[in-house]
Amino acid sequence: MIAIASTEILGYVASAIVVTSLTMSSVVRLRALSLIGSATFFTYGLLIESTPIMLTNVSIASINIWFLTKEFRKGGVDLGVSRIRADSPFLLDFISFHTSDIGTFQPDFAMPVGDDVVALLLTREGLPAGALIGRQAGAVLHVDLDYVLAAYRDSRLGDWLYRDQSKVFKTLGIGELRAEVTTDAHVRYLERMGFERGDATDDELLLRL
Repeated sequence: MIAIASTEILGYVASAIVVTSLTMSSVVRLRALSLIGSATFFTYGLLIESTPIMLTNVSIASINIWFLTKEFRKGGVDLGVSRIRADSPFLLDFISFHTSDIGTFQPDFAMPVGDDVVALLLTREGLPAGALIGRQAGAVLHVDLDYVLAAYRDSRLGDWLYRDQSKVFKTLGIGELRAEVTTDAHVRYLERMGFERGDATDDELLLRL
């Protein structure tokens, strides 16, 4: 009876993991949790000697591994960055729709205006995935907004922009980025991207390209 009860508990745990994975807004976390759930379900199927359960979850695990490998393989996902007018209706609608989420990380953000504003639209598989907006002063870009949709925050889009695609800044004559920080989450993100205190002010982090 003890062995049977333990097996049933494992089945319930596997079910809970799979259900939890479906609540993830991040595609990477969804895939990772689904992979863990399928591995747990495979073990459950092995214990109850159910070939259909084992085969199904081997297939699910293989699919998740393939997508996760694609996610982190260089060039595995089609990413893009394009300059866009700061007063573009498309960009303004994008910002307006995600205002609440933006406020979670950058509560003081207000759309800048003027000829010195630089706006970049980030895309993934041809669809909008985020935006970077700042004010250029010579070779310095003062970043007002660095935003990526929740679904892609674990997808290294920031790494791709600041490292692999840093030429997009250099073509604009930008050699340094400075970002004012107001939340701990924003600080942690920028530090992961390579920003540091340097000679910035207490509420700023900087990145030299």
